[in-house]
Amino acid sequence: MLLEVPQTSKKDREIFVEVDPTDRYGRYKDLLGAGAVKKVYKAFDQEQGIEVAWNQVQLRGFVDEPVMLNRLFGEVRLLKSLHHPHIISLHKQWVNPESQTLNFITEICNSGDLRGYRKKHKQISLKALKRWAHQILLGLDYLHTHEPCVIHRDLNCSNIFINGNVGEVKIGDLGLAAIVDRSHVAHSVLGTPEFMAPELFEEDYTELVDIYSFGLCVLEMVTMEMPYSECTNIVQIYRKVASGARPDALSRVCDPDVFQFIERCLGLPRARPSAAELLCDPFFDELEERHCLVATPLTEDGKRVTHADALEDELNGFMLD
Repeated sequence: MLLEVPQTSKKDREIFVEVDPTDRYGRYKDLLGAGAVKKVYKAFDQEQGIEVAWNQVQLRGFVDEPVMLNRLFGEVRLLKSLHHPHIISLHKQWVNPESQTLNFITEICNSGDLRGYRKKHKQISLKALKRWAHQILLGLDYLHTHEPCVIHRDLNCSNIFINGNVGEVKIGDLGLAAIVDRSHVAHSVLGTPEFMAPELFEEDYTELVDIYSFGLCVLEMVTMEMPYSECTNIVQIYRKVASGARPDALSRVCDPDVFQFIERCLGLPRARPSAAELLCDPFFDELEERHCLVATPLTEDGKRVTHADALEDELNGFMLD
């Protein structure tokens, strides 16, 4: 039951621009962010008494674009299946037939995205940056070992969100994510050009493109520069990436350990480590809260063993004992 504050007029109580069909979530007019097709507003969960994010997409313009519609609804379906402390979680979703909008409620990170937060707070220790990187890798490992495997494909600092009061980061904006079969191979060319791995342009890649993007996220966190900001257009970015040329910002990384860690992330696909392997990198040795995950093993036929498979094997072994 919702309690009303005594001696408060109806006008004062009606602060929401819109409410969901159950009257649980109320949307404010405050805009948190906007993309090409989606707007994100601040909202309130009246049942839990917490702030949330109200994601809204106008569907009118996509009636004759089934590919785009499938992508939009695919993000919601994907979010429903993901449950991890470093992945933005979904609370509710619905379509409003009157306004022709797709709406979904997600958790909110009150400090915004990592790019804006880093620009706002310039004096940050390397240890703090490592904590953020470590949490991003935990989220990526979850996505990549999910059954089926999820490739984010648009990982960058504007799609990573932070609760600055506790230093907690979460991966969001999975609208361009790809769900792949056991081959772990995808083909569509999507993403933010500055953060796209070379093989992604060749339309034949695996989840390791996210590791490349992660390396450039670390570079941006350290230097506070967008990778390839020396380029004036997408064509120049493509040429540099395709040729294997590193962004100029990398030359301004003074710490040799940071430089080496980023280079490891930017390596050729066959040499590029998984998220689980990076979590065991000495780069994170100083973190008390580090999680060194065992690299995901392969079966005899070359297929990846997921966390769920490993847990099932462990339980079966326990039962046999």
